[in-house]
Amino acid sequence: MESKTAVAALAALAHESRLAGYRLLVQAGPDGLSVGDLQASTGIPPATLTHHLHALRRAGLIADTRDGRSIICRVDYAQMNALLAFLTENCCGDASACAPRTVCKPDRPTRRNRP
Repeated sequence: MESKTAVAALAALAHESRLAGYRLLVQAGPDGLSVGDLQASTGIPPATLTHHLHALRRAGLIADTRDGRSIICRVDYAQMNALLAFLTENCCGDASACAPRTVCKPDRPTRRNRP
């Protein structure tokens, strides 16, 4: 990852509402959440939430797809992991200090795989 890309991602996350929404999407796993569910969970007014989601999209941190009348937002885990790797690539070598969990592999079953 280039520094410019990392700066854009970090800038997008440097807002309390965007960070809260992003963390909810990370917790949701690969199925993501609809914009309506995000709005209900965060209480952010719809127009403001749209603005925040655009900032996360421009930074490459999330993507969305249309599912009928809903828009589903999902985290781009590869981009998130690339950012984490960028932040830790010049680590001091002390694994206990620098290498917590550098790769996220959502372990929640997707809606399609749930019993």
